[in-house]
Amino acid sequence: MGSREAISLDKDERFNRSRQAKRFFLLGLLVVIALGGALLSIVKGAVYISPAEVWRTLVNQGTDAYSQVIWNIRLPRTIVGALVGCNLAVAGAILQAVMRNPLADPHIIGISAGAGLAGVAVMILYPELEALITPGAFIGAMLAAAAIYSLAWKGGIRPVRMILAGVAVSAFLGSGISALMIFYSDRVHGALMWMVGGLSARSWPHVAVIWPYTVLGGLLAYLGAARLNLLQLGDDTARGLGLDVEMTRTVMTAVAALLAASAVSVAGLLGFVGLIVPHAARLLIGSDYRFLLPASALLGMGVVMLSDTLARIMLAPVELPVGIIMAFAGAPFFLYLLRREM
Repeated sequence: MGSREAISLDKDERFNRSRQAKRFFLLGLLVVIALGGALLSIVKGAVYISPAEVWRTLVNQGTDAYSQVIWNIRLPRTIVGALVGCNLAVAGAILQAVMRNPLADPHIIGISAGAGLAGVAVMILYPELEALITPGAFIGAMLAAAAIYSLAWKGGIRPVRMILAGVAVSAFLGSGISALMIFYSDRVHGALMWMVGGLSARSWPHVAVIWPYTVLGGLLAYLGAARLNLLQLGDDTARGLGLDVEMTRTVMTAVAALLAASAVSVAGLLGFVGLIVPHAARLLIGSDYRFLLPASALLGMGVVMLSDTLARIMLAPVELPVGIIMAFAGAPFFLYLLRREM
């Protein structure tokens, strides 16, 4: 019996090593995809710039026209797109664990709507206070999350009830956004573009706005990966293993709100990233959040940068908002997930 147990343990150890190696390989592949998306985002546009020219500019910081386009337009826009994709994808992955529902994401359950209402209110009512958009969006996202949580609470949290509460809160907050746009119709142009979701005219100040939230939120999310793994086992099992379920839900929802709000504040209401990217990453790399969170972040970067590049070149010189591209890609994928889960 002892030899059989040793053989079984050896097989399990080899299997775990093989699975870990596969996951690290897939993470490396996602890094390549993200870097490829960044390169395409920089070289493609109304004016094509060769990779060699991009490399020369990044190394030497030239002063010619190409260098100005790269440094002042394309590079900051690419970085913003990468950080927005990272934040929304990680926020979606967190919410899917908190709610134990693969159809959850910041846009669908109302967190983005809370951030959006606060952001639109600042843009329309106090346009000179642009610096308040991100903290205001975070407060709006947290208030929306608190409302969803309180509406869904009935002796405990059930994922389906939380999703339904999120849809209701999202519809209510969306009506508030519509009311602001009707009452202040002379100021809505920027808000309209912001509601669709886009990266046009994003530059270095926007990078400065979002990157601290990406670093802080990403670090907090990864520190909570083990707790997110326990949440997937069910509330009773997680409590039996010593997890404070409600505190974990509250803290991780706040982290997701922080990430979603920072993305919304610079890119607007960009939908479906938090839904399709974590689910695709889960299909590739599994449900272990120690690997799923970095995989979602990398894939989110690549998806948003590639979608933005497509939005710029599809009808060039006319530029589409990236939110339109994400909606075209995300809506069919959402229906596929809905049919698969049902």
